[in-house]
Amino acid sequence: MIYDCQDADVREAALDAALYSLKRGGVVVLPTDTVYGIGADAFDPHAVARLLTTKGRGRQMPPPVLIAESAVMDALATEISEPARALAEAFWPGPLTLILPAQPQLTWDLGETRGTVALRVPDDELSRDLLRRTGPLAVSSANRSGLPPAVSAMEAEEYFGFAVPVYLDGGSRTTLEPSTIVDACVAPLTVVRSGAVPLERLREVVPDIEDGPAAP
Repeated sequence: MIYDCQDADVREAALDAALYSLKRGGVVVLPTDTVYGIGADAFDPHAVARLLTTKGRGRQMPPPVLIAESAVMDALATEISEPARALAEAFWPGPLTLILPAQPQLTWDLGETRGTVALRVPDDELSRDLLRRTGPLAVSSANRSGLPPAVSAMEAEEYFGFAVPVYLDGGSRTTLEPSTIVDACVAPLTVVRSGAVPLERLREVVPDIEDGPAAP
């Protein structure tokens, strides 16, 4: 079901419905500041597996994790360098994803992460409202693998249909540009996917950041 969250009278009921679905191991579609995403409880391995299956994606492409506030980063990641913290302070909330060493005691299974976690705080108030209620969510772009990401809740519903019970409609997005991904597990930090935050802006904060090969 698509919930028009631009209607204040619908928004709270929509967030409650999304929370209910997520806590029962389901998936939901939500807007971000780039494109629409499909999300699941990051700490529920069965829910994450359902997310990957719904997209038609394997464990070798684990989803990033969205968080409501940058302060949550320390609960999920370790060995966070000062340059990584500087980027988070400068560009969160926003379209920047940081790959960091995952806290080893966390009991989650996002796929073949090799001990890392990709974190982002989206610059979208609706998605952050949901994240404040749910905690960290594993979120990937709302599309079947190999197809363009959805820029509206209606497009996402065309991809997934009844496989997703709740669609949060926060209005159409105007760009397909994804978040920039930076590997913060290495020194110097390295851009592994170009995106909405250009290299020049990153270098204003971390001058020695490298532009690595494009990620698939």
